[in-house]
Amino acid sequence: MKLPKILSGPILRRVDKSSVTIWIATSRRFQMGAELYEIERRNKENVYHLISDRTHTETIKLGKRLYIHLITIKPMNQLFPTNTLLGYNLLFTRRSKTVDLNSFGLLDSENPHSIVYGDMNYPTFQIRSGNSGSFLYGSCNKLHGKGEHALASADLQLEETFNQLQERPHSLFLLGDQIYADDVADPVFPLIRLLSKKLVGPQESLSLVDQRLDEEPYNSSINYIHGRQYVMEHFCQFTSMHAHNHLIKFGEYAAMYLLSWGPQLWEYAVENELLLSFEDCMEKELYHFIFPKEEGTLSEHQKEYEQHKERFQEQWTDIQENLHVLPRIRRLLANTPTYMMFDDHDITDDWNLSHNWKKNVWSSELGRHVVANGLGAYWAFQGWGNEPDSYSDPFLSTIERYCHSYSVQSNEYRRWIHDLWNYDSWHFVTPTEPRVLFIDTRTKREYTYPPKPVKIGGMMEETVRGPNLVSEEAWKKLSHSLRRSGWISGERLIIASPPPLYGIGLIESALHSYALPLRAIGIPIHEVIDYEAWKYNGEGFTGFIDQILHWNPSECFILSGDVHYASNVTSHIKTSNGQKAHVLQFTSSPMHNLSFTGLWGSLVKGVIRLNALKRKNKEIHRYCTEAFQLKKEDEPGDLSSYRWKELIRYHSTENKQILDTENNIGLIQYTEKRVQHQLLHYKKLEKRVTTFHPINLNLQSKK
Repeated sequence: MKLPKILSGPILRRVDKSSVTIWIATSRRFQMGAELYEIERRNKENVYHLISDRTHTETIKLGKRLYIHLITIKPMNQLFPTNTLLGYNLLFTRRSKTVDLNSFGLLDSENPHSIVYGDMNYPTFQIRSGNSGSFLYGSCNKLHGKGEHALASADLQLEETFNQLQERPHSLFLLGDQIYADDVADPVFPLIRLLSKKLVGPQESLSLVDQRLDEEPYNSSINYIHGRQYVMEHFCQFTSMHAHNHLIKFGEYAAMYLLSWGPQLWEYAVENELLLSFEDCMEKELYHFIFPKEEGTLSEHQKEYEQHKERFQEQWTDIQENLHVLPRIRRLLANTPTYMMFDDHDITDDWNLSHNWKKNVWSSELGRHVVANGLGAYWAFQGWGNEPDSYSDPFLSTIERYCHSYSVQSNEYRRWIHDLWNYDSWHFVTPTEPRVLFIDTRTKREYTYPPKPVKIGGMMEETVRGPNLVSEEAWKKLSHSLRRSGWISGERLIIASPPPLYGIGLIESALHSYALPLRAIGIPIHEVIDYEAWKYNGEGFTGFIDQILHWNPSECFILSGDVHYASNVTSHIKTSNGQKAHVLQFTSSPMHNLSFTGLWGSLVKGVIRLNALKRKNKEIHRYCTEAFQLKKEDEPGDLSSYRWKELIRYHSTENKQILDTENNIGLIQYTEKRVQHQLLHYKKLEKRVTTFHPINLNLQSKK
């Protein structure tokens, strides 16, 4: 049962005129190389000109059978050409034998798992420059999510435009929740545990992290399906209500990434009969029961059994319906420069939601351990490729030394915990034109300690205030990184913020008035939508606005996900001293995790549809008071003194909706004077498109 040689990838990562970076995971150590070609169309045939085979590869061994390679191709003489079709091949050398991607069947267009488009010989891409182009963006990719996977529609978009460079998306921006570490499907849990052992080998002894895990029932339950909820809540101090199969070990996080990004390990599991049915799991006694036969009544045990069975079958159906799209996802990632930022589910639900959450988890040795594993896996599978040069040699050394032994009693482990929890530069700037500033809204937060008054019916209560998602000190670091990237004031700027700065006001108002109080008394409204937006901290919201005004871009695009709907909002901002800014908020979510289902989802959608007409094609005038309160101009208040005013417009689609709650991925097409926002859906093996009305930028900027 040998693991496939290529575990995941190749994934095209950071590219610019001076370097092209490719990420790949293998189960064996290879000496990696690459070739880069310029592709010319001549007499209806493609001609491939080798322009560089000068490569530098960094390899990190994360376990017995898990190697992560970052291959960087550098120019031979001059810079790489822009707005030109480029292609690449990878070379794998082991024991004096060299093979390429074709040796794995990946360059054969007749192979259903090929990573090439059309008549191309290699995976291709472009380095886009100038004031026009298009890119993809999205978030929220749950392995057992409901509905059809929108990333497949992005692959179809490239299939249609791979040789039309003006229309072909030049980049893919993933804005969080690339995996759901806290919400793992029952059918996948045994496979993840098995792959974790095969990939990494002997791993950390959890009982040495928390001695309670050496006792029954905990030392058994954490290895069983649906057996981790109590441990995650009471040992880790996590708050997720779906933590029954929560990822704990580093190898488990790694396995989840590999299963999410391609078909390789799924094929390996099928070939070796590693996928278990519910009956197999019961026969092997892999389920944790709160009411075992010998302790509970027969009726209680039977009811729990039926719940397990129903959930297993539902989740397995959801997974099977989307396994066929994994080759498409793999091809998309191999042909599109991809940049990724975490959000909460990449680590755990409610990650750093409040000061108390962060303090409680840090005080828990097991909670501290799980968060570090999640961050370490994020770095290896997502973060490293965003900006490879930003990670110092001591940081890389910490990763490699701890992963060599996974000893939780070593100095390497203590450095691993410290370095990952305290790393302060997860943000980055892409080398694209225009620049995209990815901000970290999870680890650089500030918390407001005084409780917030809320009203529940006729009762008055106090509850937690929303956090400021980016601290003042963090904004300074972001400014430094932006300037260092070469961006200058007056240019167009794109900011990638996982939660939207501008959401749908109706939803946010409902959350403000009802959702948080309902959540506080135990009603799971947060399963539908999160109470984590910029709006819920007026000072933080204003801090974001202040930064945009300070940077003074010609236009500011904000890309967001997280909220499980898609929308298009514009705002014109003016301060009391005459400063102005034009903000275009584009939101796309989820790629694969329909959430507006069931009772609460239907209720929210119904309210939205009934009230959407109030906002269509209408302008909303709002201002921020000196006390950082956001108010509409028709509300009582003193308008003679304000920090800033804004005019907000919710843009509608061609079918007259202001938001879309289906699985989607955003496509932005832009020129110097106009921007078009579309949503790509995957329906019955075809791409479907929802189009927002275009925005004329030169007219907007004159308002």
